[in-house]
Amino acid sequence: MINVAVPNPYQQYRQQQVSAATPEKLLLMLFDGAIRFSGQALKSLQEKRNDAAHHSLTRVQDIIMELIGSLNMEYEIAQNLYSLYYYLYRRLVEANVKKDAAIVEEVMKFLKELRGAWYETAAKAKSEGAV
Repeated sequence: MINVAVPNPYQQYRQQQVSAATPEKLLLMLFDGAIRFSGQALKSLQEKRNDAAHHSLTRVQDIIMELIGSLNMEYEIAQNLYSLYYYLYRRLVEANVKKDAAIVEEVMKFLKELRGAWYETAAKAKSEGAV
């Protein structure tokens, strides 16, 4: 019997969303993912499920590294964002090592504020016809 892999419709949908998204939308999707995984990590830590917390925290760390990698360092704002993103990354590592929910809450607060700022910036640029 030949084993044929059946494509996962959800994965296909997500892949299509990503490939068709604008850079602004991709950035918001990254923040949404980081916030979602931070929430999962927080819940796992509260439930003393350290393996699940570790998995979620490493996912957030990966997203932060993606945000760092997307910066155009020719601009001063990118250098400031690099410092902030790197701080968040280090805090996530610390939260993971110490299994500290308070640190995850701190990082989540920053991520939500950053997401809101990026959303407002994208909306403003779109309304002004820049996007």
